[in-house]
Amino acid sequence: MSDESRDRRALVAAGTFVAATAVTVAIVAHLITPPSITVVVGDASVRTGTLGPSLRLGDAIALTIAAFAAGASATVLLVDGEPVSPADRPVPEPDGPAGGDGEQTAPSELLAARRSEWEEVADRLASNERIVYEAVLDADGVLPQSEIVEQTDVSKATVSRALDNLEARDLIERKRRGMGNVVVLS
Repeated sequence: MSDESRDRRALVAAGTFVAATAVTVAIVAHLITPPSITVVVGDASVRTGTLGPSLRLGDAIALTIAAFAAGASATVLLVDGEPVSPADRPVPEPDGPAGGDGEQTAPSELLAARRSEWEEVADRLASNERIVYEAVLDADGVLPQSEIVEQTDVSKATVSRALDNLEARDLIERKRRGMGNVVVLS
């Protein structure tokens, strides 16, 4: 959504919220201060009083619509501008210059450097940890935990223990996704 259409949407939502709130306040004020009534019986007897609060069908419908409009517009104002899905989130730029010349490092160069670091770590791991770590490494550093079990000849419990050890060493991170975990190299 462009900034102009987002601003227009926020303006319409704000106007709707103000109008709906004004209608709600007017109806509530009408209910709180009922009209006074004067009853005249004959020439000498005058009686003055007030009726109890009365809500007519039109008032009830207007109050319902105003409350719904106020809630919907408040939701738009509160949520507008927030990314809805991961695809809508901005992609961060690589950190800092590549060398002293001020150029940015290409993402493929960063991935290659990172892969080199990960491979050095893999060389120092025990057998099961190494198998699990290399499975994630072969998937470019991100792999669902269930796929690690499928891709290796290691049991689910052994994969889980190996991941516990790797996570304790800050070599991987498990992130909850739905019913399972996604393993990400650190």
